This record gives sequence, structure tokens and C-alpha cells, in this order.
Amino acid sequence: MPTFTPAPTAHMRLCILENDDLDPPLAQSYTRVAAMFEHLFAQAGYQGRIDTFSARHGHYPASFEAYDAVLLTGSRADSFSDEPWVVALRERVTRLLQEQHKLLGVCFGHQLIAHCLGAPVQRAPRGWRVGRQAYDWLGAPEHLGLAPGQAPQGPQVTQFALLASHQDQVLALPPGATLLATQPDCPVAAYALGDQVFCIQPHPEFTPEVSAFLLNKRKGMLGEPLYAQSIGSLSEPHDGLALARFMIRFVQYGLSA
Repeated sequence: MPTFTPAPTAHMRLCILENDDLDPPLAQSYTRVAAMFEHLFAQAGYQGRIDTFSARHGHYPASFEAYDAVLLTGSRADSFSDEPWVVALRERVTRLLQEQHKLLGVCFGHQLIAHCLGAPVQRAPRGWRVGRQAYDWLGAPEHLGLAPGQAPQGPQVTQFALLASHQDQVLALPPGATLLATQPDCPVAAYALGDQVFCIQPHPEFTPEVSAFLLNKRKGMLGEPLYAQSIGSLSEPHDGLALARFMIRFVQYGLSA
């Protein structure tokens, strides 16, 4: 398999638009949502600067021009809601898209960017997707650094797994976008729009402890069978670090390298 050596990241600057506050028990261990991304990107070799602004509380940078990319985090909110801060965020993101800024979106961010691009985003037809989820990666296998497998029918695919927690999802690919990851219960699991936008539904930044906290919080809502299956899935490894490396690579080179 070809190897890919990314360029140094010391001079890169990322802006994280944080779209939620951690519940107090999680905040004691993880501080804030953006800190989970900071830790993950550091593990992936990122050495550049990261500035965080709480979009949830109406905070934004004076200008986005200094940033190589803007990352939108997850949120317990609906990306299509009429909450004032969500409406304001959609307006900001629409302008960023029009101005050709590079964007990364995770979960709520993935959905909100798709909404701004004209894709339908609603409650998932099959309900909550939680715990460790397996996906087919439709991009180049070397982009994730994972070995390709053989699909039951058709071409080679790369299998990977991430931790998920969502009841909304993107129902159709945004116009002009490329599908990069899929599964039967979440067909649009990741997509790219040229070299400008990369979005993914599950959470590369999650740890099993974060997933377990959310599962326990929603146990009554999920029901015992789904809860038990999802809690049990957390003992298996996931590929958050591989996705983090891909996100850094995407900021540097898009899909073209």
C-alpha cells in the first residue's frame, strides 16, 4: 500500500466552533468539547494552533481569514432547529461556504453543513445510532492507512469503525458532493465537497468512556436491547486516530494527494 507523509503542521491554524457544553461529569475529565479534538489531533501529530469559539454561546472570531480550516463540533441540538444560535450558525456557515473557506464537520456539524448545502437532514428513519458502528470507506484506502477488505459483492472497500451518538442524519448527499463513507442504517456517513468540505457523522474524538456516559444517560430512551448491544460494542477498538490523520491531511491537501 502506498505510504503518505504529511507536511509539517506547525504553521497551521484551525478554528473550532464548539456547539455544545459537556455535562459536568464529562467536563471534570475532558474539560470541554474542543479539548477532545485538541487531544486527538495532538495524538495524530498536529502541532499547529487551535482557537476555540463557542458558537453555542454566540462567540465567533472577528475574522476567519487567518485559519486554514474551521471545524464544527457535535451538539445535542438539531441542526435544522429554529433555536436562535443554530440559525445564526447556519448563516455563518453559509457565508463561509460561499467564501470558499475550508470546513470540517462532525455529527451535528456534518448535518448542519449538509443542510446549508441543500441536503435534507431529519430524524434518522431507523432511530438512534449509538455505540461502536462499522462503516465502508469509499475513498482511497491509503487515505485512512487501513488495509482494504473485500466487499461481499463488488469492488474492494475499506472497513473502519467509529463511535456514534445521533438520532438525526443526512438523508441524501449534498449536491456536488462525493460520498466517502456509508453503512445501511446511515447511508451518508461521510462526504466531501471538492477539496473544501469534509464531514463525518460519527465521532472520531469520542472515547469509550464518553460513549458509555451518553449511553447510560439515554438508557431509558434507547431501550434495553439497543443499550446492551451498544455498551458491549465499546470493548472493541475504533479508528478515531486514523480519521483524525485524514482530517489533518484533508486540510493540507484535500482529496487530491
